[in-house]
Formats: sequence, structure tokens, C-alpha cells
Amino acid sequence: MFYYFAMTVLAMILFSLPVFREPGYHVSFLDLLFMAISTISVTGLTTFDISSVFNDAGVVMLEVLFHIGGLGIMMITTFFFILSKRRITLKQRQLIMTDMNQPRLSGIVNLIKITFTMILVIEVLFGTVFAFYFYLMGYYQKLSQAFFYGFYQSISAVTNSGFDVTGDSIIPFSHDAFFILTIMLLIFIGGIGFPVLMDFHGWLLHKRAKAKIPFRFSLFSKIALLAFVVLFVGGTIIIWLLEKDHSFIDMSFFDQWLNSAFYSMTTRNAGLQIHDLNNFQNTTLIIFSLLMFIGASPSSVGGGIRTTTIAIIGLYLYSFLKNENDINIFGRKIAPEDVRKSVVVFMLSAGMCLFSILFLTATEDHSLISIIVEVTSAFGTTGLSLGITPDLSSTGKVMIAILMFIGRVGMLYTLMLFVPKETRDLGYEFPEEKIIIG
Repeated sequence: MFYYFAMTVLAMILFSLPVFREPGYHVSFLDLLFMAISTISVTGLTTFDISSVFNDAGVVMLEVLFHIGGLGIMMITTFFFILSKRRITLKQRQLIMTDMNQPRLSGIVNLIKITFTMILVIEVLFGTVFAFYFYLMGYYQKLSQAFFYGFYQSISAVTNSGFDVTGDSIIPFSHDAFFILTIMLLIFIGGIGFPVLMDFHGWLLHKRAKAKIPFRFSLFSKIALLAFVVLFVGGTIIIWLLEKDHSFIDMSFFDQWLNSAFYSMTTRNAGLQIHDLNNFQNTTLIIFSLLMFIGASPSSVGGGIRTTTIAIIGLYLYSFLKNENDINIFGRKIAPEDVRKSVVVFMLSAGMCLFSILFLTATEDHSLISIIVEVTSAFGTTGLSLGITPDLSSTGKVMIAILMFIGRVGMLYTLMLFVPKETRDLGYEFPEEKIIIG
């Protein structure tokens, strides 16, 4: 928590430097703080027009901060420790384990080395592809400009930052199927979880070695991928059903499904948009809010309650309906401790978001649906908004900033600040007694 707070302060200082700013623009202290938290949490909400305040050097500085916020402070510092061949202590490994939501210390350094390298290679590769594509398709007349924005779109998508540095987000590419599909792939890579990428890397090496023993993906990877498929496919179908006769009515059948799939993907953490969200129905915006509340996988660049949390709760309900005591999936049993953590994270997160919505309806003069979208977008570190962020009161900005910070650090680790490290063993148990439920 302290490291992320320190990086927020550093980001504020950087934002204040004239070398990163356009001349003649003043930004208040609260707006700078809001922007710093939004950047370190890679949310994408902002209270001012980025393209008017930051110059090209400022955009590059934002890209660096996206990596710090998205990949994690401990991953960045550890990677440079590896490059400089410095010794990584046990305490540092424990901090890495906490920062990346890992259950064990073994393999932590190797995970960082492989995933960090993989992320950088993907960003450079797709940034170059975007650059030449933008130039050849005529989106930008200068090759240097195409490279500048090509790399920004690649980094923005992989880190799921969602910041709009042009004033139009990616709306000019709304009819470009190649660009949208590629952006969706990059969003998936950033949000599926670093351990899944690690497993995928191991699977590729296993295939190359032509080993006879089949490769076994971890239970985390299987559940994360299952949750992703269910949420992505389910979200796509629901969005298409709601908007095919509304905002998508003038589109071809293919474009309707493409747009539905894009919003099912981007609402899970990226925050990029190809339409004005005010054109969608309120029911669709509620679906967007639910997807933003769930967010991405643990140990990824995303926020929210995380996909594995909602997956375990769903499996728990399913096992309860089948009258089974254990939660079994893929030939493995889910630990009771993980079930309790999932329920606690879900209940506290839902309670916090509900309180924030009620609080903002009392302090802000905006519609209920716009406040719901703003709150879930902040907590899920997504960045989608109905345009009310700059008009929030000072109290409202502070509330949204707190949600963004908690969304990035995680509800579980925020809760640990207020829970004693050691529990006292009473040495005995109280008698059990049944109560009436339901």
C-alpha cells in the first residue's frame, strides 16, 4: 500500500513538471491527485482533457507509468534487479508474492522474468504493426506520428489503461475490424493473468520439446480461462440482444456481433470505447457495470473483484444446489479458505460500491445510471464513463479516487490492513446450534 501511495506522489510531481505540460494550462491539486491515482491504478478516468494538458513527452511519461501501475511496482523493480544481477532477498520475494497475488514463493522470480519479457515483446511487436497499418491505411500522414500513436495504442491496450490522449479514444477506428480484433487480443493478454501467460509459455516449450508426458495447466489457469470464456461469450450475447434493435440497428450483422464482443471485452478492464456510451440503453449500461465490477483475472493489470472470485462463488452456489459439501472442478477440490475469501471479497466490494453509489447520489447532481457506471468503472479500474467525471464535486472526486486505489491494490489486501496478523487460539470450541435461514 505504501509503495503504491509513494508512486502516486511521484506521479503527481511528474505531472507538475513543465517539460511534460502544454504551456498555459493550470490543473488544480485535487485534479492532479485524481489523475495520478487513475494512472497508477491504470483506470483511465480523468477530470481534464489529456490532449490539451500533456505534450508528447507527457504521453510517453504516461506510458511508463502505465507499466508501473499495470504490471506492478514489485515486478518492475525486480526485473531491473534481475538485469543488474542483484540479489533478491526473501523479504522482496514476499512483497512480490503479495503484489502479484501469488499463493507461494517458488517460481516468483522466473514468473516475473518471463511475463515481463513477454509483455514488452508483445507491445513492441503490435506497436510496430499498428504503426505501419496506421500509415498505410491513411490514419496518419506522417510515419513518425503513426509510430507514436501505434505504440501508444499497443501499450494502452496491453496495460488496460484506457486513457484517451487524442480526444476521440478509438472511435475513428470503430469500423476497422482488423484494429478492433487486434485490440481485443491485447486486452485479453493484459487481463487474463500473468500465471496464465506463464503456463502458456510453458506449454509452448513443452510442445517444442515434444515431450511424451502431457502438459498440465494449473487450476488457476483453467478457472481463469473458463471464467473469461463464460463472461466474454455471455456478455457478447446479452449486449447484442439488447442493442441489435437500438444503437446497433444500422450496422451489418457482422458489425453488430463485433461491437458486442468488443464491449464485452473492454468493459472487463480496458475502458476503450468506439461509441458514445450515452447512446446505449440503461439496461446495457447496467450489464457494463456488472462486467466492470467483476473485472479481470487476479495477477493481471486489471481490477475489480476478479474473475476467479465470481467463478468460485458460482461454483459454490452450484455445489449447494446439488447438496455437495465440497467444490470440485477439473479433478481438484477448491480449498474452503479460498471460498471464504471469495465470499468476503464479493460482499465487501458490493457493499463498498453500494455505499459509494448512495453517497454520490446525495452529493452529485447526476443521473443514477451515470453514477453507477462511474463507481463500478473506478472500482474495476476500467475508465468508462458517461462524461460526468470532470463535473464531479471535490467530495465526489475523492470518493472515486479512493475506489480506484482500492480497485488496483485489491479488496483482500486492503482488508488486511485492518485485520490482526495473528489470531488468538482460544483452545476450545463453543457448542453448535442451528438457526433459521431464509
